[in-house]
Amino acid sequence: MSDSLKVSVISPERVLFEGSARGVIAPTFDGEMGILPMHAPLMTLLGKGTLRLDTADGEKRFGIEGGFLQIIDDQVRVVTEHATAITAA
Repeated sequence: MSDSLKVSVISPERVLFEGSARGVIAPTFDGEMGILPMHAPLMTLLGKGTLRLDTADGEKRFGIEGGFLQIIDDQVRVVTEHATAITAA
């Protein structure tokens, strides 16, 4: 049993994140969705909001707008129309 997810956050401009996470919280078109290892395969539309990744280096946040999210075999792909990294203040 896996204890982490392989996560990619991709926008038209560049790849913003490629690595492992213990969990993901994503803004979907109709609310937030939590993803943990061993999640069932899924594809959903994304909305506008904050994507949160629980990584070994701490929480990483990205402001995203639209796109889609795909989960297959503990791999989470976030393909978004617009994304920016949010740094802690």
